[in-house]
Amino acid sequence: MKKQLFPAQSTNSNYADEVAVCRIAGNLITPERWSQKEKFLDNFFIYQMAQFLCGIKDSDHGPGEPSQICLTERLLDFQSRVSSSQLHCRSGLPTLRKNCRSIGVCHVSKNWQQYIDIVRSMVKPALGCTEPIAAAYASSVLANMLEGLGELDCLELEISDNLYKNSMGVFVPGTGKIGVPIAAACGFIGGDSEAELNVLAQLTPDHVAKAQSLIDENKVSVKRATADQPIYCKAKAIVGQNQATVIISGNHSQIVHKELNGDVLISLNTEDASKPGASSLVNDANLSVQKIYEFAENVPYEEIEFILEARNLNIALSDEGMTNKYGLQVGRSMQANIESGLYGNSLSDKIVMLTSAASDARMGGATLPAMSNYGSGNQGIAATIPVCITADHVSASDEQLARALILSHLGAIYIKSYYPSLSAFCGNTATSAAAAMAIVYLMGGSKEQSYHAIMNVLSDTSGMVCDGAKATCAMKVGSSSSAAVKAVMVAMKGNAPQRQGIIGVDVEDAIKNVGQMVSCGMSSTNDVIIDIMSDGR
Repeated sequence: MKKQLFPAQSTNSNYADEVAVCRIAGNLITPERWSQKEKFLDNFFIYQMAQFLCGIKDSDHGPGEPSQICLTERLLDFQSRVSSSQLHCRSGLPTLRKNCRSIGVCHVSKNWQQYIDIVRSMVKPALGCTEPIAAAYASSVLANMLEGLGELDCLELEISDNLYKNSMGVFVPGTGKIGVPIAAACGFIGGDSEAELNVLAQLTPDHVAKAQSLIDENKVSVKRATADQPIYCKAKAIVGQNQATVIISGNHSQIVHKELNGDVLISLNTEDASKPGASSLVNDANLSVQKIYEFAENVPYEEIEFILEARNLNIALSDEGMTNKYGLQVGRSMQANIESGLYGNSLSDKIVMLTSAASDARMGGATLPAMSNYGSGNQGIAATIPVCITADHVSASDEQLARALILSHLGAIYIKSYYPSLSAFCGNTATSAAAAMAIVYLMGGSKEQSYHAIMNVLSDTSGMVCDGAKATCAMKVGSSSSAAVKAVMVAMKGNAPQRQGIIGVDVEDAIKNVGQMVSCGMSSTNDVIIDIMSDGR
């Protein structure tokens, strides 16, 4: 039987004075009435709302022993605030929560707020592959600094090997061209520095033509730099007697140094500049897979509703890849073979096809943003589209989808926090592992089965290397998404490897082992890949 959200008012006269405020507060009762709550109101709902409104946790007390001081003070505070705010209990729980927040009564716990902050900081819209876009962003900042001082004499960039590797074969949106030089030149000519990773969103054909002229006149140069950080871009522009320098390091839009004509405007110290972004955020939040799962299950929906924008952006990118010709046309090729019987039309097939199509468009220079994850558009795609397609298949509500997307995106961030942001390891493996956890959730699987799904993916595609951003990334996105579906099927039967290869005794062990493999074992692999790519060009 479905629980009644706002049960009828008790006729007990001793209770009558309190009931109005108690009902408005989500049926929260005073400490004195707590032990008698079964007589008046729905036990479970009261307990849930007490936790929600007062920040009381199971670990702090037994069901009949809330914090007397906390509960009394907050209820009295709520009572005084509600008298002047016209809150109405019959508007429903979502409205009640929003109204409570508006008068400062209701908030999520500190840890949960950290989780929300991590997602907001690491799941962002990004137009174009984020490595060349980092160069475009740095150049746009230079243009802003030198605005009105004259024509550009030269634009010089020094970039880390990993940024170089991921910029060599990918199209820059709106240009039809590949590489850092055109990205940087377009950023300087037509970039919007305020838009950060969407820096080229307003690019026009005239901007592209002027940018190409700078390259043709040998005013733009790019070279590899020796850098400690995987993401490093130093950009310098000279206009007449004026010179400006910008350094991005740590993540794709983090400016650690900014200088104009010898005057230092921004300079982060070595420790701040070398912080690995998400890794430091995750460490501060003391995350784990279990905590992520419990957060995604229980956080108020309106606190995470924003994540649904990932669906809107990445599904639009998939539609673009299925409609128009980009790259290898992986998604379109699959669709063309459905009628011949070479490819199917099952849920699994749709996930691989539509996820690949989004990457086709992304790598092929489509002028649509992706909702990125940990600085990667492809990984944002892999964290989003398989989950959205599954949600549609099971007729999940927006709230269920939002919770699943939090599992996928925050889970991916957590797994990837154990190794460098750019490396020889294809991050889609980690992202698809988190997506598999989310798919199990949508399919009605248990928490343990979700953990098993992560382990299954990591046991499958952890050998997939990253050899730069390019059209073939759509193949890898498809492969990792296929592995996610396979992992879900195995996990839903209660199966997962233990103590096999790099997979340890449990999911946390498996994640840490992958991190160790990438961090300690793949640095030389990355060097060899970059050398091969450089020789081949």
